[in-house]
Parts: sequence; C-alpha cells; structure tokens
Amino acid sequence: MSDDPVLFSASPEGIATITLNRPEVHNAFNDDVIERLSDLFDDLSKQDDIRAVFIESTGESFCAGGDLNWMRQAANYTFEENRQDAEALGTMLYRLNTLRHPTIGLVQGPAYGGGVGMVASCDITVAVRSAKFSLSEVKLGLLPATIGPYVVAAMGMKQARRYFLTAERFDAEQAQRIGLVNEVVDDASGLTEMRAHFIKVLMQNAPGAVSDSKALVFDLANRPIDKALVSMTAKRIAERRATEEGQEGIDAFLNKRKPDWIQ
Repeated sequence: MSDDPVLFSASPEGIATITLNRPEVHNAFNDDVIERLSDLFDDLSKQDDIRAVFIESTGESFCAGGDLNWMRQAANYTFEENRQDAEALGTMLYRLNTLRHPTIGLVQGPAYGGGVGMVASCDITVAVRSAKFSLSEVKLGLLPATIGPYVVAAMGMKQARRYFLTAERFDAEQAQRIGLVNEVVDDASGLTEMRAHFIKVLMQNAPGAVSDSKALVFDLANRPIDKALVSMTAKRIAERRATEEGQEGIDAFLNKRKPDWIQ
C-alpha cells in the first residue's frame, strides 16, 4: 500500500476512486490532505469522461475529523490564519458537494467531525453496521461550522440541533433513519456489493442528464412551488429534450435499442 495520504485511481470506464490513506491516525484531516482532496475534486469537475466517484478509506476508521497535530498547530494561528485554514476545509467540502459527477461514500468505520461532513457531502452514502458517527466539536469547545451546511441539509434542522449540541455518538442505523446515510450493510463485503450495484445502475444513465439532475436537486431544495418554479422546471426539461443525449435516449427507447452511453 502506498504511503500517499490520499490515493486516486480511475478506470477506463470512468469510475474514479479516492481513498483516504492515513490509517495510523484514523484518516484524520490535515492541511495537506485537505489540499489534495480539494485539488482532486476540482480536477474531476473538469473531466467529462467520469461516470462516478467513490470516496473510501483504508484501516479501521473512515475519517476521525481533524488531525491532532494539525489542531495543535492551529491553536497558535492568528485569527486570519485560522479563517484561511477553515476556508480551505470549506472549499474542499463545497467542491465535493457540488461535484457534477455522482459521488458515493463507502464508510467502513467511524466518522467524526469533519468525517461526518464528508459523509453528508456525498450524493449517496453506504455504511457498515458497526460504523459510529459523532459531531464532536463542542467537546473541544469548537463548532461544526464549515461542515454545518452539508450536515443540516442531510439530516435536517431538528436532528442537527440534537447532535450539534450533545456530540452524542450514534450508530449506522440511526444515521440512516435521520438521512445522513442511505444504506447500511453488514460488513466490508456488503460495501463491495453496493459499489458494484451503483456502478451498474449509474452506467445505464446518460452522464449529462445525471449531472443536470444533480444540479436540479439543489435548485429545487427549499423553494416554494409557485409559477416561477413551474416555469423553471419546464424550461429545464425542454432544454434537455433538445440535447444530443435527450434525442439519443428517446430514439433508443422508441427503437428498442441501447443508447450509446451504455458500453
């Protein structure tokens, strides 16, 4: 196994995998890891041939949040240095959250603090039943601030109010009940099966339509259903029907053949 703290690979079919690889510190973040992840998400956003991005980790933990040495260093930062440091984490999570390709988190162990932020920022998350979660910042006198928008969007305000304030640990089944996790599996083999499942289903779908559908979710969230929204959605489907993908998909359906994006 490489000693690179973040591993990356991409298959010829366009399946990208990003692996946190600091098992000795439970895959905790430091400034180097955050910069590497942020750059990878930025690079992937520019690649049209990517069909899915998997986020996973080595070792026992998915991500323990902030590295202790990094946090110790930050304790001596000026306010401006702290702001820039936090902005880097916020930018990384924003790039993950808004990446136009489907993102799937495979959580094989505990996720705390910033690790929960990564879980919340993925489109789909699968966790093993033994995984534990905690928004533990208040135990350290801190706030789950930069991860907050993604966590609140995932679990809702009421649950966030509980777990932001109590820092309680909760299990994968509770994470699924409150919307932080989509699927719970028994063990690592279950993660492998779910990885294969999502590759199979996503590869059936038009890449551009998938990206536009993801953007549509963000544009619909928390908006009133009014005439402006009706008009916007009508415009979006009309535009997509006119695309090459839209034309190809309809023609393939009518002629009972596979569209050209299915390899």
